[in-house]
Amino acid sequence: MSGAVIAAPLRVEWVAVRRARTPVVCTGMGPRRSRRSARRLGDAAVLVAGVAGGLAPELAVGDLVVASEVRAPDGSVRGCVGGADLAARLRDAGLCVHYGPILSWPHVVEGAERHRLAATGALAVDMESAWLAPPDEVPFAVVRAVSDTAASPLRRPGIVVAGLTALRALRRAVPALDAWATTMPDVRKDALLTVTAQEGVLPDPETEVS
Repeated sequence: MSGAVIAAPLRVEWVAVRRARTPVVCTGMGPRRSRRSARRLGDAAVLVAGVAGGLAPELAVGDLVVASEVRAPDGSVRGCVGGADLAARLRDAGLCVHYGPILSWPHVVEGAERHRLAATGALAVDMESAWLAPPDEVPFAVVRAVSDTAASPLRRPGIVVAGLTALRALRRAVPALDAWATTMPDVRKDALLTVTAQEGVLPDPETEVS
């Protein structure tokens, strides 16, 4: 099996990517659950896959953002591995892809705060990636599908349709996610076995850990 884990924070994100050949784990929403999940994933290479809010004005609902780096609220920056190649594979699959920084923030971003964070140069904002990062020497990547933007905010009647559009794009990304994962070294078996539903983290029931 590949030496990586796909971390899908939300249950709907997990459903979108669960057909991947790579083990898929639902890690939970927000910083607290993400930190806890990261500890239990140990030294497995991690590819975070989910939805995000768009910050850059050129982003549209359903676009994919591949992180060149992930920025945390404290100003720390975590580099990503293989992002440019991953973005190229996604473009070859016919998806609209942007490559650049992703910002992780501890709460949902809307309104004036979205505009302020856009000024940092980050393309998109999520609530988990920075806290799901493995140890510095372990490969890490992030792919996020845009579910909302300044022009199409969260609190509007069309958000359900927008969310489904983002999840469909994420589903189409699965072959490229698997391709990234196959380049990773072997994952420790116990890194997945210790991720339990009792801790608020749902392992993919169709994934055999061997």
